[in-house]
Amino acid sequence: MNQYIQEAIELSFQGQRAGLGGPFGAVIVKDGVIIGRGHNRVTSSHDPTAHAEIVAIREACTYLGTHQLSGCELYTSCEPCPMCLGAIFWARPDRVYYACTHEQASDAGFDDSFIYEQVALPPSERGLPMIHLPTEGAQAAFDEWKRNEAKIHY
Repeated sequence: MNQYIQEAIELSFQGQRAGLGGPFGAVIVKDGVIIGRGHNRVTSSHDPTAHAEIVAIREACTYLGTHQLSGCELYTSCEPCPMCLGAIFWARPDRVYYACTHEQASDAGFDDSFIYEQVALPPSERGLPMIHLPTEGAQAAFDEWKRNEAKIHY
């Protein structure tokens, strides 16, 4: 079995057994070396974004000194949730490997189907009220960004 997916699975056990969060683990690998590790820390850190993949992405990016993970692979104990999937796309690793499916996570009580449904709706139809407030001056930040020749591109 792949040593990196095995490490992610082991992290999923470590985190939950220590009472730090749910049963999820992830590692990020570059050139055969693990540069980021994470297990779920949502409940212990009081941070709903502290999913295993996010924790591993933060550690790997800090290690590399960049905001992108080109040339890296992410191994995770479970198919990423919508939030993690978004972060993974932003981080741009070369590929993602996962052990369990989102259906298996749902069966264990981690059902993200409502998020997928909500994202597909127009903002005005979502269950969480989302109100567009066009405000004078807000566009100026984007205009300045477009003119900024020293910006670091995403």
